[in-house]
Amino acid sequence: MKKSLIYFVMSTLLAAMFIFAAPTSTDAQSAYYRKKVYRNGRVTWVRVRKPSYYRRHRNRINMAVGTGGGALLGGLIGGRKGALIGAGAGLGGSALYTYKLNPKTRKYRKVRRY
Repeated sequence: MKKSLIYFVMSTLLAAMFIFAAPTSTDAQSAYYRKKVYRNGRVTWVRVRKPSYYRRHRNRINMAVGTGGGALLGGLIGGRKGALIGAGAGLGGSALYTYKLNPKTRKYRKVRRY
C-alpha cells in the first residue's frame, strides 16, 4: 500500500513538472497592448510584456503554499486530523500575510516637470 501511494505521488509530481517545463511556442501569448493617453488627448497603444505567472497569480500561489505547509506540519505532528487543522491554520496565516500584512499594490508617483 505504501509503495503504491509513493509511486502515485512521485509520478504525479513528475507529470506536473513536464507541464510547467513545456516551452511556449508563440510570441502572441507573451505580450499584450496597453492604452496610453497623453495630455493633449492623443491615444496610442503600447506593446508591453505579459506579467510572469507568479505575478499574475501571486495571491493564489501564496495561499496554496501556506495551506500545504500547514497541512504538512500538522500531519507530521498530529496525523490525519492534525493535517486538517494545520491546513486551516496555514490557510488563515497565509491569507493574513497575503491580504493584510504584505499586500501588493501599485505605487503611483507624481512626476513634476517644470
